[in-house]
Amino acid sequence: MEMDTNQELTIGQVTERTGLSVHSLRFYEREGLLLSTRIARDSGGGRRYSPADIEWLGICTKLRASGMPLSQIKRYAELVRQGRGNEHERLEILLEHQRRIAAQVAELNDCMELINWKVDVYEQHLEQGTAQHLWTAGR
Repeated sequence: MEMDTNQELTIGQVTERTGLSVHSLRFYEREGLLLSTRIARDSGGGRRYSPADIEWLGICTKLRASGMPLSQIKRYAELVRQGRGNEHERLEILLEHQRRIAAQVAELNDCMELINWKVDVYEQHLEQGTAQHLWTAGR
């Protein structure tokens, strides 16, 4: 679904589009994780988010879901807000996180190999009727 780039959204609409709770959105705002230093307000004081805010929230939630510490997301947001001239520092933050994720993926792949092997062993023993030869407690 495309969104009009001039359309501002209420906090409720943002929660629907991002899957974040109202509490999480306010937390992100309070912690300085958004690109806007101040979220726009309507005449009644309700928060109004821009399409750019929504896009940025998508980036933040992926960084957070992949394990980037809030302090690093905050630093990254600060650098983006500052604008040009700090691209190397932004890149280093992302590269560091990329290396951390690559190590986690490699470890998970090792775990998956072991689990796949154990599943195969159990399936074979169950199919052959030799499951009684699998490990049991106390042996």
